[in-house]
Amino acid sequence: MTQQASRFGATILGCEGLALTSSERTFFAEAKPFAFILFSRNIDNADQIRALCDQLREAVGYDAPILIDQEGGRVQRLREPLAREWLPPLDQIERAGKNAARSMYLRSRIQAHELRALGIDCNCAPLVDVATESTHPFLKNRCYGFDPKSISEIGRAVSDGHLDGGVLPVLKHIPGHGRSVVDSHLDLPRVSASAEELEVDFAPFKSLNDLPLGMTAHLVYDALDSVPATISPVLMGIIREKIGFDGLIMTDDISMEALDGTMTERSAASIEAGCDVVLHCNGDMAEMQDVVAASGMMTEAAQKRAVAALDARKAPKSVDIDALTTELESYLSG
Repeated sequence: MTQQASRFGATILGCEGLALTSSERTFFAEAKPFAFILFSRNIDNADQIRALCDQLREAVGYDAPILIDQEGGRVQRLREPLAREWLPPLDQIERAGKNAARSMYLRSRIQAHELRALGIDCNCAPLVDVATESTHPFLKNRCYGFDPKSISEIGRAVSDGHLDGGVLPVLKHIPGHGRSVVDSHLDLPRVSASAEELEVDFAPFKSLNDLPLGMTAHLVYDALDSVPATISPVLMGIIREKIGFDGLIMTDDISMEALDGTMTERSAASIEAGCDVVLHCNGDMAEMQDVVAASGMMTEAAQKRAVAALDARKAPKSVDIDALTTELESYLSG
């Protein structure tokens, strides 16, 4: 199996169940998605997960990244006995106090160890949205705090923990979802803050603009543009130029209800705005066919970013997981 394709499709896709169907194998072989993403519907036991990861990579003929959402708390696809049960990030950070960043590094390094053991090598974290007292509950305790400086420090620790464990981190939700007061899975959030106020939200992303992968936010910033960031050339320009992020940018799940239009329209608008790849999560074949057709193959610039991301995926550094676990527990037991 090769490390990469000659040219990737501009998509990241899910699959329907615990093993690939023959139609999925054929479709993925033709579509050549850059990566895949797993959800609870794809998870049963360790051997099954490893087999599914092998099937996905074999279908496309290269060592495709396999993503998962393993933040901790309620956003945790792997649970006992496959992986540890983690506190919501904000709960752990508050409990660890002055050791918050170190505790989140340890957590991330242990998570990376658990993921790699199952064939998964990309986690959709860190989440460096700046929380406010009014942040919607779907997001609030997934955040790392309320202060951009400390969030940046913790976000770096989370990224380092994953990278040291051979797992690619995904920076989200660029350029900042913390002011959202509605759930973007169900509705379109609108943020009325001024451009000056939004500098607070952008700051953690700017401090982590060297990371290999990032995910957009499906929300409108009224002071900057009238359409959601994912499909806004204005916001994509801010992400690239003002925030300075030059990694591969994926959309948040293109099937979320924050976006209007068909899968074809949403996907085409995202690519036209400047996203590198379209993320489609639910495994619905008809929708995936529309997404793939609308997204096409990666641009040259996106392909370079994709290759750079793959080059950042290293073999795990040797580590004593039991010792890391003991240290982590010492920060959380007080």
